[in-house]
Amino acid sequence: MKKKNFSYIIVIIGVLLLAIGLFLLKAVSNPQGIMLALPYVCIGLGCGTFGHGLGDIVNYRVIKNNPQLQKQMEIDKNDERNITISNQAKAKAYDIMIYVFGILMVSFALMNVDVTAVLLLVFSYLFVVGFFIFYLNKYHKEM
Repeated sequence: MKKKNFSYIIVIIGVLLLAIGLFLLKAVSNPQGIMLALPYVCIGLGCGTFGHGLGDIVNYRVIKNNPQLQKQMEIDKNDERNITISNQAKAKAYDIMIYVFGILMVSFALMNVDVTAVLLLVFSYLFVVGFFIFYLNKYHKEM
């Protein structure tokens, strides 16, 4: 019951963010600084939270009257084969991400993009690689 109520709150927050974003978009006639992006950020966050909350509500209503479907969904969620497939897909996505981030950093540097943007990308790249190394060492010690 708490999850259902939380989903309704998420839907309301999404609608409010969407409304605030649309209001700011129409109300501010000459946006400066942060007001150039704030309405669009509010609209994006509002649509995302609204969709997430509404998806949870629809999912709850569908499985509420069908305990067999709920049981099957729980089995599929915890199935070792599905977990292994998901982990392999994440590993492949990580492998591709490393090359894409590298190419993107070099491209931004060659295009003379602002140094701040390039450094943010480099630090996020190093952060991800650092976590990879940390967990690689952790799992090697455990096994």
